[in-house]
Amino acid sequence: MKSNLKIVLIAVASSVATVVAFKYSGLEERAVIINEAVSSDADTNSKLINFANLPASAPGDFTYAASVSAPAVVHIKATSTRAVRQQRMPSIFDDFFGFDDKMFGQPQNQEQRSSGSGVIISKDGYIATNNHVVDGADELEVITYNKKSYIAEVVGVDPSTDIAVIKITEKDLPSLTFANSDNVKVGEWVLAVGNPFNLESTVTAGIISAIGRDISILARGYQERFQKSGEQEDTPIESFIQTDAAVNPGNSGGALVNLRGELIGINTAIASPNGAYAGYAFAVPSGIVKKVTTDLIKFGNVQRGYLGVVPVELDNKNAKEFDVKVSQGIYVSKTTEDGAANIAGIEPGDVILKIDGLKIISEPKFREIIGIKRPGDKVKITVNREGKEKDYTVTLRNRDGGKSIIKKEEAKSVLSKLGVSIEDMSSVEKEELGVRNGVKVEKVFEAGSIARDTDIRAGFIITRVGNVKVDSKKEFDAAIEEAVKNKEDGVLICGVYKSVSRNFCYGLTL
Repeated sequence: MKSNLKIVLIAVASSVATVVAFKYSGLEERAVIINEAVSSDADTNSKLINFANLPASAPGDFTYAASVSAPAVVHIKATSTRAVRQQRMPSIFDDFFGFDDKMFGQPQNQEQRSSGSGVIISKDGYIATNNHVVDGADELEVITYNKKSYIAEVVGVDPSTDIAVIKITEKDLPSLTFANSDNVKVGEWVLAVGNPFNLESTVTAGIISAIGRDISILARGYQERFQKSGEQEDTPIESFIQTDAAVNPGNSGGALVNLRGELIGINTAIASPNGAYAGYAFAVPSGIVKKVTTDLIKFGNVQRGYLGVVPVELDNKNAKEFDVKVSQGIYVSKTTEDGAANIAGIEPGDVILKIDGLKIISEPKFREIIGIKRPGDKVKITVNREGKEKDYTVTLRNRDGGKSIIKKEEAKSVLSKLGVSIEDMSSVEKEELGVRNGVKVEKVFEAGSIARDTDIRAGFIITRVGNVKVDSKKEFDAAIEEAVKNKEDGVLICGVYKSVSRNFCYGLTL
């Protein structure tokens, strides 16, 4: 009897100790409450999770996030047509007759298909996806979670963030809520939702592996496009969320969501030696996605705010080289003369520590924070100058140096559509060529009306545009703009080549 009483007393004491330890350890506040509930839809059962006390480290239950996000993720099928020249087998007579492969076979149209994913961001049919999913597509088919098919139109694209917006005609669609990607933490559980390998509505789970990743994938595309067209674009913003949730080809444009089923990113790229998932995936943060999609829907193009500095991410090595008093932050190596930072008082040699109170220690995050602002927005910037902190209120500018919104029709000027790079000539060059005036064609880009409509090559000396003589790049630009202003459909460009004595004139469509 005494033995039984002793056992009971020990059990009671242990229970009391456990309750006390539970209470003072904080675990009581972090308990996850899962309530079973029946949805108002007769055919849908779901678990409603109380996230009020859910710690970031708890895996919780993935079914809720999956049930919320999957219906708002669509399958996008892109169809494009490419001209392909038929190949001819080589012949032993080719050298004798001087045949050229270009003489054989006219280019034939070949249909190409690809697929990706998209996220419904509004009930009336606006869908966010990747630019590379829709780029070059002649037709976009959108298949929703309930197997309905729609033809979508492109609302706008932004290659600098690889985000695009497309739209289908429908109402009362399920859509995702944007989370604040600034609150995302490494180690947080996430779900990737998309259509890999044409497997519709696939959900994978993982954790946030890193934030603010720059893998230079958008920078490579930027350089390729510039080499082809010569058109200046907004500089790429790469501040990816890295996750180990399995992502494969076809997931591009799909959703990365937290356990609340909120959108924290758009799945965009994978790091892989063979093109398939190898453990690393990257998503555009929802902060960038929200800003870009809003601009594309509202303005037709992205409104990017510029600070006007050349930033360098600090570490303990270059901090010594720059002779600054701090080893973390963004070192201002140069400021644009009429840029926002210079006008506000920020100087080369300053170290940017905070933007709007948010600590900045990496260049990708710096570009992200500034990039999601618009021209005319004011930001508070804290800098360290010779060991002392100073605050500056800076009004951001557009890429042309103004404070106003750049309209869609102004974003790509006629001069950029020409696809040509022009440079001034020295008096010595003019004398050698025997011309009194002129500007030199430095480069002709593939994607432009000069390459399409004329045979003008690099080295051509343009002496006049229409009836107007030109003797500087500024005068050439003004002559082209005047022709557009007068609503001329085309213009005559005349000039000479260095090694040819006669004049050449080319008709150019504006």
